[in-house]
Amino acid sequence: MPYDPVLVQPFRDELTNAGVQELKTAAEVENAFEENKNTTMLVIVNSVCGCAAGIARPAIRKSLQNQSKPVKITSVFAGQDLEATAKARELFQGLPPSSPSIALFKNGELVHFVPRHRIEGRMADDITNELVIVFNKYCN
Repeated sequence: MPYDPVLVQPFRDELTNAGVQELKTAAEVENAFEENKNTTMLVIVNSVCGCAAGIARPAIRKSLQNQSKPVKITSVFAGQDLEATAKARELFQGLPPSSPSIALFKNGELVHFVPRHRIEGRMADDITNELVIVFNKYCN
């Protein structure tokens, strides 16, 4: 059962206020991938869990201040936008479901993936630094 949309809105706002585009339907996910298959695209699987709130979202927001960053920055919300999340996970090349998670695509190919087990127990700055290194490598 999806989470209460009113309760989830602040978790969405943390990313949309940083310029992240929400994808709420499978069609929106498909269109975003089709339109950005020749560039870089970040897909965030957002979540209500503590590691999303205390680590993933702050790290993502900070990493997006880097000069090099993906051309397209998107999110789906696990437990809320079920269809969009399922479609995004299909594009993660058979990786097990993970929320939160962060996926970077370049020219339609998954080039970096940060699953929940690599977010939990780390500091937000560690994730920020990892993303900045990856952005500098793939998003120039």
